[in-house]
Amino acid sequence: MKSDYRLGIDAGGTFTDFVLADKTGQVRLFKALSTPQDPTLAIRNGLQLISEELGVSAETVVSNCDLCINGTTVGLNALITHKGAKTGLICTAGHEDSLEIRLGHKEDGYRYDPEYPPATMLVPRYLRRGIRERILSDGSIRQPLNEADVRAACEVFKAEGVETVAISFVWSVLHPDHEARAGAIVREMMPGVILTLGSELYPQVREYTRTSTAVVNAYLAPIMKRYVAAVDSYFRSLGAKQPVRYYQSNGGLAIGQAMTDRSVYAINSGPASAPAAGQYVCEPFGYKNVITVDMGGTSFDITLTKDGSTNINKNIDFLRYRIGVPMIQVETLGAGGGSIGWIDEMGLMQMGPQSAGSDPGPACYGQGGKLPTVSDANLVMGYLNPDGLVGGRLPLAYQKAHDAIKANLADPLNMSVERAAYGMFTIVNANMVNGIRRVTVERGYDPRDFVLVGAGGATAAHITALADAIGIDTIVLPKLASGLCAFGQIISDVKYNYMATAPLRLDNDAAFARIDTLFTQIEAQGVAHLKSDGFKAKDIITKRSLDMRYVGQVHECTVEIGNFKVDAKSISKIKDAFHKRHKELYTYAEPQSVVEVVNIESTVYGVVDKPERMSIGKGTTAQKAVKGHRDAVFSADGKRVRTPIYDGTPLGVGASIKGPAVIEEVTTTIVLEPGWTARLDASGSYLITRDRKKGAT
Repeated sequence: MKSDYRLGIDAGGTFTDFVLADKTGQVRLFKALSTPQDPTLAIRNGLQLISEELGVSAETVVSNCDLCINGTTVGLNALITHKGAKTGLICTAGHEDSLEIRLGHKEDGYRYDPEYPPATMLVPRYLRRGIRERILSDGSIRQPLNEADVRAACEVFKAEGVETVAISFVWSVLHPDHEARAGAIVREMMPGVILTLGSELYPQVREYTRTSTAVVNAYLAPIMKRYVAAVDSYFRSLGAKQPVRYYQSNGGLAIGQAMTDRSVYAINSGPASAPAAGQYVCEPFGYKNVITVDMGGTSFDITLTKDGSTNINKNIDFLRYRIGVPMIQVETLGAGGGSIGWIDEMGLMQMGPQSAGSDPGPACYGQGGKLPTVSDANLVMGYLNPDGLVGGRLPLAYQKAHDAIKANLADPLNMSVERAAYGMFTIVNANMVNGIRRVTVERGYDPRDFVLVGAGGATAAHITALADAIGIDTIVLPKLASGLCAFGQIISDVKYNYMATAPLRLDNDAAFARIDTLFTQIEAQGVAHLKSDGFKAKDIITKRSLDMRYVGQVHECTVEIGNFKVDAKSISKIKDAFHKRHKELYTYAEPQSVVEVVNIESTVYGVVDKPERMSIGKGTTAQKAVKGHRDAVFSADGKRVRTPIYDGTPLGVGASIKGPAVIEEVTTTIVLEPGWTARLDASGSYLITRDRKKGAT
């Protein structure tokens, strides 16, 4: 770190988390209620909390930060709620309906469901304008660009109040001149419009994917531009010496201009930092197979890291929209502390995906919420401190939680409030376990080969129950769990993905030279970008990958290769890597078959200095940290068990606590079910293990 502080901000659906690290390795965590109507208000509130804690002004903190990093759900929320900008699409004539035709089928899981409704189009049909032009698959021009068509489209867009335009022509990746000229006309006639060119944003083969990616980017760009402008302006007013960095879906940082130009990278901005944080907290224990789960107030996010490498998605359907750019693979479901319990038409209890959010919030927040939520259940079962959350800043109303469960669930189902609360707890856990299975068992991984890392404010109350259900014996739960994604931001590097298309068979020297030249060209762009951002050559690294397939196959797989010259000498290593990856994915390989490359990609990193690692001192023993007892529920019969409550703040390294127990940290509550033991490590994480000797399953 080059300055006194580094600040990470993660805006969630219910809380916005703030992690402040200093030069000594001390890390402080703060939480403020999110303000979806004005996200910058939550940032102001959080900085006020930091100011009060440190006894210095927000200006002093920000002006002494080497980096201020922001992970945001603004783009994601706009896509979920369909509240993006009014968008126009300029495409090749005859391809105006490719967004609705998709690839001739519905997305996976619904292909044969006649009742499944079509996705909402981000660009209505009348704003998709076909342009007479045509590039062939060899890059030659069959029909020149009709500029009059482009001008006519602009006239329609101006009349309709379009503020952002996407341009995507067939085979533009092999001959981008038509898109470039069309873009110049749009800028001439609509100087205030935000423009996205498919051949620049996603310069890879597959017209539908490129068009859809460009449309999503255009749809979100004005939203992100306004958000970035507001945040940047606010931090400049506080004396920030460095530009604010924003967290991208690819797992790296970017400056605000990049997030405006490449807004599609902002979709999973918040949860994408979880894998980096999960790996970081597992390093002291030597674990490289990590499942990181983040349960906040609104959602439950799952990421998986195998052998130190996190799964990356490309060319996927996200919220029903095809996105081609690389994204950290995040499984998200509506299961959070605010998830609402309800009774379906069969008379069965269900949980979520509806959420009480931060306004009005769970009934126990006392802000007008009347419906029972997971947080209400956890309070009634004795897991949460009735005196309040976040160090008492958020008081909890036990009676309101009790009454909400009684009126909406317990009485209609003719059961006690305690049994209803435990039922809510069990059902939401089952939903989360199913999500974990989707990223493990359904993708060929055995979850028992992984450790579970807990992130998010609500996760710790459920973590041992989740591990028990999925068969995992080891949990790593950092003291910073409640703000782990914000912490992941401050230990991440700047990261940009550069792509090119290269449909070439790997059987001749000309193909090898072409691939190597393309890699050199796109990496030069990335290096120049990072150098202009202040990075020195020694702090810039690149990683290469190829999308490859056997000749005749329809789909390709991504293969990571070394950062070496591609020529006749190295091509055998590339082919071997492809055969190995193909066998991993599909159980077979064909070394005798001809291999071809479809696309290439370079990931360019600007390596950022990391803060000192957090360290825990001697502190007090577990016995001295007992602050009282509460009657808690750990079984379906609703019976209460006298349970010790520990204050986690003064605990020293090596402190060991056996379940049943509750450990109260300032911003999270850890519930140890019977059969589990937590030991505080010097790195600031609890290592929680299952006690097999006592008959735990």
